Amino acid sequence: MATAPDLFSYRKHWAHKFGPAPELPMSRAEMDLLGWDSCDVVLITGDAYVDHPSFGMALVGRLLEAQGFRVGIIAQPDWTSAVAFAALGPPRLFFGITAGNMDSMVNRYTADRRRRSDDAYSPDGVPDRRPDRAVLVYAQRAREACPGVPIVLGGIEASLRRIAHYDYWSDQVRRSILLDAKADLLLFGNAERAVVALAHRLARGEPIAAIRDLRGSAFVCRAVPPGWRELDASDPERPPHPLPSADHPPASSVAAGPASGDAAGLQPGSGPTAGAVVRDRTLLRLPSYEQVRVDPRRYAQAARVFHQETNPGNARVLVQPHGERLVWVNPPPWPLTTAELDRVYELPYRRRPHAAYGDARIPAWEMIRHSVSILRGCFGGCSFCSITSHEGRIIQSRSPASVLREMAEIRDHTPGFTGVISDLGGPTANMWRLGCRDRRIEAACRRPSCLWPRLCSNLNTDHGPLLALYRQARALPGIKRVLIASGLRYDLALRAPDYVRELVQQHVGGYLKVAPEHSEAGPLAAMRKPGIEQFDAFRARFEHWSRAAGKEQYLIPYFIAAHPGTTDADMVALALWLKRNRFRPDQVQGFLPTPLAVATVMYHTGIDPLRPIPRDGTRLPVVRGQRQRRLHKALLRWHDPANWPLLRNALRALGRADLIGNGKHQLVPAAPARRSHGPPAAVRTAAPAAVVDRRRRSAGRRR
Repeated sequence: MATAPDLFSYRKHWAHKFGPAPELPMSRAEMDLLGWDSCDVVLITGDAYVDHPSFGMALVGRLLEAQGFRVGIIAQPDWTSAVAFAALGPPRLFFGITAGNMDSMVNRYTADRRRRSDDAYSPDGVPDRRPDRAVLVYAQRAREACPGVPIVLGGIEASLRRIAHYDYWSDQVRRSILLDAKADLLLFGNAERAVVALAHRLARGEPIAAIRDLRGSAFVCRAVPPGWRELDASDPERPPHPLPSADHPPASSVAAGPASGDAAGLQPGSGPTAGAVVRDRTLLRLPSYEQVRVDPRRYAQAARVFHQETNPGNARVLVQPHGERLVWVNPPPWPLTTAELDRVYELPYRRRPHAAYGDARIPAWEMIRHSVSILRGCFGGCSFCSITSHEGRIIQSRSPASVLREMAEIRDHTPGFTGVISDLGGPTANMWRLGCRDRRIEAACRRPSCLWPRLCSNLNTDHGPLLALYRQARALPGIKRVLIASGLRYDLALRAPDYVRELVQQHVGGYLKVAPEHSEAGPLAAMRKPGIEQFDAFRARFEHWSRAAGKEQYLIPYFIAAHPGTTDADMVALALWLKRNRFRPDQVQGFLPTPLAVATVMYHTGIDPLRPIPRDGTRLPVVRGQRQRRLHKALLRWHDPANWPLLRNALRALGRADLIGNGKHQLVPAAPARRSHGPPAAVRTAAPAAVVDRRRRSAGRRR
């Protein structure tokens, strides 16, 4: 795989002489105290400003500061006018705009499109501190406040809307966010390399309209420049390359190295590793916005090509026509090295909310302030998850020394620390330092998941280094306990029995959350999740090692209701599985279609885009109506009496009235017979003794 310049190898911008700010300024008064007459970059975010590496704007701000740039932050501005967006004055280089750590629509609405009552990223959890589609609104207001200043979009909301996409909240296909926001550039994924290169090039006087070669960037243009070879990827009947097999990439792609030239975004002096073949200037033309808006098969085809072009080792440029303009998407960025990731996470963060918030609580910070991120990325490829589309499936891992230094920083400087590290993890707890055994194969692979439909034979599954990290963390002076709270891939953990034993006996704080998501083969295949038998095997080991340690610990499984590919009969089978296994979920998750996720394509089109697109109109079962969504959620909470009337009616309609009753293998009790008020008390007669006895027995069974 090719290399890129070290993230910290650039010559620092002249403003580095000011040194790092105690906090990135949020007001002109703070800028004056720092001696600044202006900012080079102003970052606008829908989150409260917490100077901590788990908050995207703080990380990007401190990284640009380390390059010598003056960075200000406008957090949760009043979007009803342009006044708040001019608070720091016009930046010299660009506005960087994000909705925050979460998509603003996911942040504000539930899967049932109801308004949420709180916001974990706002002071005191107060809701409605950001607008719907925050990136669009912020871009418009920033342009009003400072005309002519370049607008650069980033973060997960923009990243997952870089091409035409289905929008669940309006139930329609929307254009690329670049067009609606009228932005100059969009940086997708973990954009450290792109944002640093962009800032330095703008500082050297290069106009933003000329910066078209950054990996991890997208923009709008009028035509394809000369010298490019186009492949038509718009026809579902003729995919540009074969689908990946279960264990190996297509043979035709193994020799294909990374894209070359400007499209690859390679800086001078970088290039492919020895033996790799540099690809020519090739791009794939996706179905147009006008086509995908009305044709489900074309939409599925666009999604199929998009998800097959996410590996930075072999991804090509994508273009998608929108009327007379083209949305141009460069290949994804090269992952950060361990040394680069260490430096990013060890920048001079204050590790707490900005002083302007006073004593206000910010729930998202309180959740993570005693935790440490040790990795990025996920190679699980779950169809409902956006991590792979955003962060990629190549794991980026920090060094043990860096992790231990951050733990010491938490111990010594974080308020309220009691000696317990609440989590060492990331998107997935147990993928640290795992990946493909062969970098050439990794660079050529188009497989969307290393774990599904079965674990890839090229995957390194050695959990030994992770166990060594856990032991070093436990041995750090002042650390009483290290918990693991990130999501665990138990199918991967089953390959490492020693890891399971030590995890259960040393790092579980009474409860361990895992996500089997379903029990039935059909929904699990649509989700790209392992069979329920693997959860059963992990559960047996969890309970065995808990007993061996003399600990009372519980496994908390998560399940998804109303996921594409799920029928009512599947949900009934899951409810019965839950009852047999004595699981009574308190909270259940309804499927929420987020832009560009594979499962969202299934929801919108009824087509699995990573399988051959059917010609005969065959569609997956999809749950769309609120009544059926409520039923699927009610089946997960089969034990709740409030759901029993709904479940009785549904079971009768499904021909499963045999599941209504008080038997061990039945799901919900029969409805109690209506009691007659009977004659007035003065004339009521005594019941025979046998009848009284039957009533008592019946009442006892109901109790």
